[in-house]
Amino acid sequence: MYHPISGYALIGNRHTCALVSRDGSVDWCCLPYLDSASCFAGILDAKRGGRWKIAPTGTASVRRGYVGPSAVLRTEFAAAGGRLDLTDFLPIRGGRGEEPSRSLPTLVRMARCVEGEVEVEIEWTPRPDYARADVTIARVDGRIFARTPDEELWLSGLPETARISTAHASLTTRIPLRAGEDLSLLYSWGETDPTPAHELALRYLDETLAWWTAWAESCRIAPQTEPWREMVLRSGMVLKLLTNERTGAMAAAPTASLPEEIGGIRNWDYRFCWVRDSSMTSQAFVTLGQTADGVALLSFLEKAAAQHADPSRIQVVYGLQGETRLTEYNLGHLDGYRDSRPVRIGNGAAIQRQLDVYGELLEAAYDLLRIGAPPGDTQWEWLRGIADYVCEVWQWKDRGIWEVRGPERHFVYSKLMCWVALDRALRIASALGWQGDTARWRREREAVRAAILAQGYDASRNTFVQSFESRALDASNLLIPMTGFLPPDDPRVVGTIDAILRDLTEDGLVHRYWPEETPDGVGGGEGAFGICTFWLVDALARIGRTEEAVGIFTGMLARANDLGLYAEEINPRTGEFLGNFPQAFTHIGLINAAHRLGQALDRDLRAGRSSQA
Repeated sequence: MYHPISGYALIGNRHTCALVSRDGSVDWCCLPYLDSASCFAGILDAKRGGRWKIAPTGTASVRRGYVGPSAVLRTEFAAAGGRLDLTDFLPIRGGRGEEPSRSLPTLVRMARCVEGEVEVEIEWTPRPDYARADVTIARVDGRIFARTPDEELWLSGLPETARISTAHASLTTRIPLRAGEDLSLLYSWGETDPTPAHELALRYLDETLAWWTAWAESCRIAPQTEPWREMVLRSGMVLKLLTNERTGAMAAAPTASLPEEIGGIRNWDYRFCWVRDSSMTSQAFVTLGQTADGVALLSFLEKAAAQHADPSRIQVVYGLQGETRLTEYNLGHLDGYRDSRPVRIGNGAAIQRQLDVYGELLEAAYDLLRIGAPPGDTQWEWLRGIADYVCEVWQWKDRGIWEVRGPERHFVYSKLMCWVALDRALRIASALGWQGDTARWRREREAVRAAILAQGYDASRNTFVQSFESRALDASNLLIPMTGFLPPDDPRVVGTIDAILRDLTEDGLVHRYWPEETPDGVGGGEGAFGICTFWLVDALARIGRTEEAVGIFTGMLARANDLGLYAEEINPRTGEFLGNFPQAFTHIGLINAAHRLGQALDRDLRAGRSSQA
């Protein structure tokens, strides 16, 4: 059985993550790291993928929520004979900034009968290496292990008296619990701690809750954003979980190949770090008062890209340790979520030409400068080389922000970010008094600007378009005023916003473009994009249409799942989540849109007071 994507909760410890369904099933988990092969992938194949389910036997009503601001999930089952609380988490045991973490690749599940009597049903079906490995399950010295030719996975905490079955490489058992009784189970990759499971689970729980409490207290929520405090903090939690503690890299999502269309082929692996996410992500971190995370991410991306002395070899996406080879391949033995094939691992976008990446890197460097971390001499030499390279290539075609797999085109957003690259290079050079071919940068910056205004703007409809010689709209043009290319009140910006509201917006949700109007080489359909909808909120707030912005923003808040989480896309007609989940880009958009909207509301309030005076 497949659960709705919106039915999942996210838990994690900044090394890896897991998805837990409403009925207590862990259907996705990769150990020891987020980009490792899965050990549970039931979300991608309900029969073969593997899962770990803990729930009362029979039917039960369910309530769930996170414990305070933490990523500790608590699910409450009300069964016929009693009530069971299930607490799920991955331990965070310290490690801040560059300090080594003591967090272990361990998934903790604590069941407690709080009323009456409950029979707990357990199914532990590990399927390592994306369900490709042969698995043997056995009991040794009171612990269960699953062994493959390459690794060992341990399950500890089952009572010695528990009668278990290991048929078909799947452990199943039923354990009765009375009011006040507990059962703590720990699933570990590699070596395990010999401490009794319940004692260890309680220690891990205390440490993890303390860590999240300290994190929440360190967050800064601006007064004007206070009405959405809980949703902003929850989005911050998602970004924190997707950020690798050791490197500062942030994955776009914890999952792979959740479909953008049920039964469709738009299924991608998002467990990597995209350069283009950097500036907006750092802005979200700084908005939350988490400047160190913003600096760590930007520094990671610049270090990863600086592996390439030749700017032409800079990639748009890297592994979470800075890896450059992200070979894309299909897992033909898995059915895919609700028969959505192929199941892709790796990401072929890593080898595409996407010219916007240079603007993202120079924007990242400028962001670092503005928050007190200017580039060093060697770094400036590299950044200066990027600016020189942009002067040479901005007139080339590329695959664009949406990573199309069809023919390259002159995408407006790519040209815009080439303009940003040159503009930010000039700003950095001016601020630090550093040398560079500034005359050429200034000349080419103006040439890019002229090309965009002449060929990327449709005067007959008063809107920017997706690419030169195209009439198709593209939601990425909502970012034009955010880059400083044109002021928000420029009639061409306002006209673009109105065109996107009219022609790309469906029931309050914004499509990035219409695939049938602008073939992207993939085929099939898709939902509306969460990040694009939040871009629209930001754009409306910037041009003073605050009431419209509030309406769309509150509509998006209502579309979150019961835990405040979002996927990449939403079906406007059904509300169904589509694409990888939870999606960093959507949560980044929420934080930044809330901040911009709060500023607009504060501006309007002050303007009202001024007029009354």
